[in-house]
Amino acid sequence: MRFRLIDAEKDHHEVSLLARVLGVSRQGYYARATTPGRPGSGAAPLLEPVATPS
Repeated sequence: MRFRLIDAEKDHHEVSLLARVLGVSRQGYYARATTPGRPGSGAAPLLEPVATPS
């Protein structure tokens, strides 16, 4: 939830300020933002589900 708020407000405030106020690390925000499949990430999620053996 905190990272989503940072993502929503980063156009209006510095990420470092938002992270400090919300009690999270700036590095943690950027690490989460680059994790594939995470909301707000710059990395592309899987396009197709992984097939499981039947």
